[in-house]
Amino acid sequence: MPVAPRGEPELRRRRIDRISGPGWCDRSAVGKARSVKTIWVLGDQLNTRLGALAEADPSTHRVLLVESLAKIASKRWHRQRAHFVIASMRRFAAELESAGFEVDLRRADSLRGGFHEHVEAHGPDEVLATEPASWDGLEMLRSLDVTIVRSNQFLCHYDEFADWAAGKKSFKMENFYRWQRERLDYLMDDDGEPEGGRWNFDDENREPPPKGDENPWSDPETSQLDDLDRKVIDDLERAATDAGGELWGAEPDGTWATSRRAALSRLRHFVDDVLPQFGPHEDAMVRRSWHLAHSVLSPYMNIGLLLPGEVCDAVQDAYDEGRVPINSAEGFIRQVIGWREYVWGVYWLWMPDYRSMNALGADRALPPAFTGAASTEMNCVSNCIDTLHDKAYNHHIQRLMVLGNLGMLHGVDPWAMTDWMWANFIDGAEWVMLPNVIGMSQWADGGKMATKPYAAGGNYIDKMSDYCKECRFDRKQRTGDDACPFTTLYWDFLARHHDRFVKNPRIARQVRASEKLSDLPAVRERAVEVRQLLDDGRL
Repeated sequence: MPVAPRGEPELRRRRIDRISGPGWCDRSAVGKARSVKTIWVLGDQLNTRLGALAEADPSTHRVLLVESLAKIASKRWHRQRAHFVIASMRRFAAELESAGFEVDLRRADSLRGGFHEHVEAHGPDEVLATEPASWDGLEMLRSLDVTIVRSNQFLCHYDEFADWAAGKKSFKMENFYRWQRERLDYLMDDDGEPEGGRWNFDDENREPPPKGDENPWSDPETSQLDDLDRKVIDDLERAATDAGGELWGAEPDGTWATSRRAALSRLRHFVDDVLPQFGPHEDAMVRRSWHLAHSVLSPYMNIGLLLPGEVCDAVQDAYDEGRVPINSAEGFIRQVIGWREYVWGVYWLWMPDYRSMNALGADRALPPAFTGAASTEMNCVSNCIDTLHDKAYNHHIQRLMVLGNLGMLHGVDPWAMTDWMWANFIDGAEWVMLPNVIGMSQWADGGKMATKPYAAGGNYIDKMSDYCKECRFDRKQRTGDDACPFTTLYWDFLARHHDRFVKNPRIARQVRASEKLSDLPAVRERAVEVRQLLDDGRL
């Protein structure tokens, strides 16, 4: 009989309603009676406590999982991203079989094809599935007449988010986050006030990186690759080749857990050894550490190996026990119940039109430096792309203020940017990337997500990183061959979109400052050169 891994965080009593269903139950006495219903589990729903699986029993339910060849061929996936999903699916299938379920894990040309093949082979009385995490996935299930069970993979269902947003002319993540804190009872005192007397500790969580070569951040746990991992790697390479495509990036090295047991171990490691250091350098970037004190738990929550309630409960418990300072606990819980759930909510609220938005008319291709087709002398970009190649990961500031910032300043097509990040980041998914890219990093939605574009020159990168010290470009220069491309393109960006942003009170001062630059014509001429060099992969 499978049991919950030793040390698995238990839900706090006051929050027990967040995850319904029995999860792992005692099935030792279950026989091998033929299932009459099928539960179709998608590749980002790998938890027995979720939706349709929560009430399933081996005597009445069979489980279907489909590895879609069309999905593998649809993008130039990072090897570690593709391996992470497929290996996790296969391990989950084995866990379900150990629990007594009959599991149909099949490879098919497409998800639809796998569904039809399963129905033809097994003739289930009914096929159920938990609500998927994508708009297209939901449309697919509806078209196949699958019975859809409400998802509990997030702490705020998108219907609840829509109710919260209803009637508001505009809304901000901060207001949503406070609403979440109150209703979920995280970091709230007995009087219903926020712990520490404040809702956020941003002023304590935006310190620049420590000076020198100090590296105080604990390394993430790793796992040894096994035969299953090696089989998945071989299968993916063969499938990509057969489809006429390719994978990209370093091979899996055990950085990313592919089972619930290993993901729970990583959660414990984060809370015990890493979280106390999380807050102060939350936004910092350094060459000597690819992870700093970030949790690197988002991929596990995004495919169901961990659930947000148990993650936040573990953090709350550590704070209650005095093991974690308030700024670190608050900063992390904000990321999960605030930002992550807000992104999830606006994705569903604004789809399907949201993915085609392009308010700034950006139409350039991804720079070859992003795709690995060319190297770059920009130290910040080179560092981020090297880490992406090696780990399929950058933290949020590297994504927003280095890669996203350069993409916006350059004028990269927002969907191309979204699709690239979706395929390459270990925690990538459409619901993750659309609001973060279309809304935040590219300002392609015209301000629905963020009231101002997150545009910055080289000075910001220098303040929050150690990248600029050994870079051949000079962050203080706007023109000339040695001028920092970020600085040049920043001022050109403000000039290019002058009429739009001069009316925006959050950025109008910078726009007016650009008007006063004596060398603005030369800056704009240099920007044309920089953008061409980026397009050619020669910068």
